[in-house]
Amino acid sequence: MNQSDVRMAKNVFGEPLVACSFKPLTGYFRDGACRTNEEDLGTHVVCVVVTLPFLEFSFRNGNDLTTPRPQWQFAGLKPGDQWCLCANHWKTAFEAGVAPQVVLESTHQRVLDLVSLDVLQRFARPVEV
Repeated sequence: MNQSDVRMAKNVFGEPLVACSFKPLTGYFRDGACRTNEEDLGTHVVCVVVTLPFLEFSFRNGNDLTTPRPQWQFAGLKPGDQWCLCANHWKTAFEAGVAPQVVLESTHQRVLDLVSLDVLQRFARPVEV
């Protein structure tokens, strides 16, 4: 991905995408931002604030987000961490009643293909990088 692609990434408000987290380092490109491209099959575009109920739900549904996986530069998540989550996984958690809060300024506009801005705004959390 080149520099113009980085500058062109927009959040759900159509504004420049704000970084989600550097600690832990997140994003499909592991650059702190919830950017995406055609190679990102999981569409890691939703900047969330992880909760224990969400992590437990994810684990029960085959997505272990707590175990470190150094080969993927993944240290494992704990409650309070911000993370670029797959859009489909957020929607599934929402439907199950355990969706984590969303940092809208750091969430890529591509999520709007799957979830409305009205729904996302009900889970809004201020930016904390």
